[in-house]
Amino acid sequence: MTKLAKISVFIGIMIAFIAGGVAVAQSNVDPELRAALKAAASSSDSFPDRFEAEVWLLDMSSRLARQVEDPEERIEILTRVHYEASRADLPPELVLAVIEVESNFDRYAISVAGAIGLMQIMPFWLDEIGRPNDNLLHIDTNLRYGCTILRHYLDKENGDLRRALGRYNGSLGKRKYPNKVIDKLHLKWFKA
Repeated sequence: MTKLAKISVFIGIMIAFIAGGVAVAQSNVDPELRAALKAAASSSDSFPDRFEAEVWLLDMSSRLARQVEDPEERIEILTRVHYEASRADLPPELVLAVIEVESNFDRYAISVAGAIGLMQIMPFWLDEIGRPNDNLLHIDTNLRYGCTILRHYLDKENGDLRRALGRYNGSLGKRKYPNKVIDKLHLKWFKA
């Protein structure tokens, strides 16, 4: 089956699901997830429309379920990732791949080097920009810093994703980290 055919099938299934045409699918959906998804899709301003928000959030939520069990936390992370990635003109799937490699979606992660949160931001940035009271464990703050840093490195490297990822990780010139992120991007988050 071609990629276009798979996308068409997926969209068809999602339309049937969202419209309520597939009763079996509806009965298998976690009601907490449905409520969280509906609230997020209705209030998100980073999506062109509610339908696109529902489709993207439902799709990404199923991919993230292993790392983040709580459906409300999952939807909160995904909604904020989409918002901050869009604000920084980054594909949200790229940000999801970076987060998976950096912290495996542990919002309280602290590395041996001292990097903090989902996107593993180094705390020296707080003093560098004169905001020592910002909390890098806060999802919005961490994503804002991480997406801004990644966008800066992409611009600095003229769109070269591997070099930008190397800069983000502090491993410029090495292939291991960029390859891990790009593999996650292609194999799990499906962004070409």
